[in-house]
Amino acid sequence: MARPKAQPYHHGQLREALATSGRALLEEKGIRGFTLRECARRAGVSHAAPAYHFASIDDLLAELAARGFQELGSAMTAEADRAEGGATGRLVAQGVGYMAFAAGNPALFQLMFSREANRLETPTLAAAAEAVRKLQAAAVEAVIPHASGEIKQRMADFAGASVHGFISLLLEGEIGGKDSSRALKVRGLSLLSAMAETVVRVGG
Repeated sequence: MARPKAQPYHHGQLREALATSGRALLEEKGIRGFTLRECARRAGVSHAAPAYHFASIDDLLAELAARGFQELGSAMTAEADRAEGGATGRLVAQGVGYMAFAAGNPALFQLMFSREANRLETPTLAAAAEAVRKLQAAAVEAVIPHASGEIKQRMADFAGASVHGFISLLLEGEIGGKDSSRALKVRGLSLLSAMAETVVRVGG
């Protein structure tokens, strides 16, 4: 395969170029097929160039995971902001955004919750992941504002696990293998509605 022509990137542009090529490579090859050398080749720079920003493959993967959580949070917020039905509607819509992001970025989503990401957690990655957890917790709290702190936390854990568990099983092919895209959306919405109803019932 021919090597892309070397690009005269400025310092900040090189970081973005490597993140962009890394994101594309991740979705194409997955974590196991991910290499810094191939990221550099796709970005059109020498195999040594990534060291200016990423000392190792782990550093670049951590950067991609952090950006993934930031995008996930934005997707959840965007769906919630378009929702109707008050706090409960926002909670359901937030889950829709979560599932849509995961379905659209399966390899990145896998990386974000992988052992690699947990092992290599950087301050930026930790903050991005925590921001998503806070979004989920805030959505639950808005539905059951008068519940105790313990109940709110339990319901936030329940809501997060419900959404994450469903989409993870779906992406892994454990469920929904014979369902159409429309049927899967219906199943997802049914689960989210049941999750929200449980939050209201337990926390009300």
